[in-house]
Amino acid sequence: MPHPTSLPVIDLSSPDHDVLHRAARDVGFFQLVGHGVTAAEQNRLLSTARAFFALPEADRLALDNLNSPHFRGYTRIGNEHTQGRRDWRDQLDISNELPARVPAAGEPPYWWLEGPNQWPAALPVLREVSLEWMARLSAVAHRLLHELLAAIGGPEDFYDDAFSGHPRNHLKLVRYPGRAPQGDDQGVGVHKDYGFLTLLLTDEVPGLQVETPDGQGFIDVPYLPGAFVVNLGELLEVATNGYLKATNHRVVSPPGSRERFSAPFFYNPRLDARIAPLPFPGASHATGVTQDPDNPLFAEFGWNELKGWVRAHPAVVSKHHPELTIA
Repeated sequence: MPHPTSLPVIDLSSPDHDVLHRAARDVGFFQLVGHGVTAAEQNRLLSTARAFFALPEADRLALDNLNSPHFRGYTRIGNEHTQGRRDWRDQLDISNELPARVPAAGEPPYWWLEGPNQWPAALPVLREVSLEWMARLSAVAHRLLHELLAAIGGPEDFYDDAFSGHPRNHLKLVRYPGRAPQGDDQGVGVHKDYGFLTLLLTDEVPGLQVETPDGQGFIDVPYLPGAFVVNLGELLEVATNGYLKATNHRVVSPPGSRERFSAPFFYNPRLDARIAPLPFPGASHATGVTQDPDNPLFAEFGWNELKGWVRAHPAVVSKHHPELTIA
């Protein structure tokens, strides 16, 4: 089977289930149009993100994620790690606004992931714009998940209960500030996303690459104005016993000092949601979840999510959770 040179395009306003099925099964990535989010809404989010990264460093560092035992806030350039290497980007991590939660004795440590966000006093509009965006994209992702489950022959509402209560939706505002001084081009290293679906908004600067199905290389993802780049996360792989796969991807830093801005939104269930196997016709053809001793997959979402945060932010773990280890 030849490798695709571009991603499939799915129109959410009138989705072709056969095309959606093939895109999810064969690639695990696609471009989403017809989603109803306007260009004005997209531009507002990206312009607000640019305004945040244009703030004086002191204003950004006031939100340092080292302040937060909940892994919220600003990560300075080079302080996030993928596969043990520094990612050359800075970012602001935002989740649902909730009271601080400290796990009680006997409770899973993943409850540390619930808590308040950190907001910049110098840019108060960022809170409103970000929370509105998360609500907007949650509705888009909810519909998309229904269409995807129906496309592979499953009950479209099968996982609705997993998203009830306080789902773990998450937004990153990300800046890639060009190449690292030593010439390393790892904007963010090769990885898979932890949850169900990721909807990525990006500017026109290239850099996102998706691994080919045979694992032998990567293809560039072209910019499609107005579209979201969607990828499947590890929980959909767990849910379908490997019939659908989470796909490796990475970002190559822009050349020179050119900046790239993006805003991935992660559509995730409650932390304590345990993902039951999806009943669907293709289940008998599922090959099982990926067996990687360095990246075990957990059916209870909170463990899968915590695994990623612990690996990516060792400084936060060292400061707030030195006792915490996870496979």
